[in-house]
Amino acid sequence: MLVALIVILLLVAVVLILAAMRPDQFRIERSATIRAPAERIFPFIDDFHRWQAWSPYEKKDPAMQRTFDGPPSGVGAIYAWNGNKDIGSGRMEIGQSTPSSRVFLKLEFFTPFKASNTAEFVLTPEGDATRVSWAMQGRSPFTSKLMGLVFNFDKMVGKDFEQGLANLRALAEQPA
Repeated sequence: MLVALIVILLLVAVVLILAAMRPDQFRIERSATIRAPAERIFPFIDDFHRWQAWSPYEKKDPAMQRTFDGPPSGVGAIYAWNGNKDIGSGRMEIGQSTPSSRVFLKLEFFTPFKASNTAEFVLTPEGDATRVSWAMQGRSPFTSKLMGLVFNFDKMVGKDFEQGLANLRALAEQPA
């Protein structure tokens, strides 16, 4: 009995040490090339009212409650949501907007977990196409590090980013 208890305590200690050794910051990023000029793509990102057409999170809970505040697009535009268990609740605000090249967002998640992160969209012209990168980054508190031993957040969130970029591509590549 004592040996089993010691083994369990050692296993718990190893798990806690492994979690503590994980990075204090995370970054998830995906990119896609869209055959459209940045000027055509940018308004879909810079205007939260247009996110319903392409954001993968909008499809996860069509009954989600949405509120908009501030200007209709650009710096100061705010989008808040309250949805089912897959979406939770939160708020994002455009903190920086450089026409046709970059949108920087401040993200606040309230449920199912509290977190403050940032997201960024960068649009880079490549000939007659545009490379669109979508990234999110933030702190990794100990509970996130511990959960990261079991769940691969990069793959989980990354697949959503990939789907969103594919949806954005489909919209932007449609004939005008």
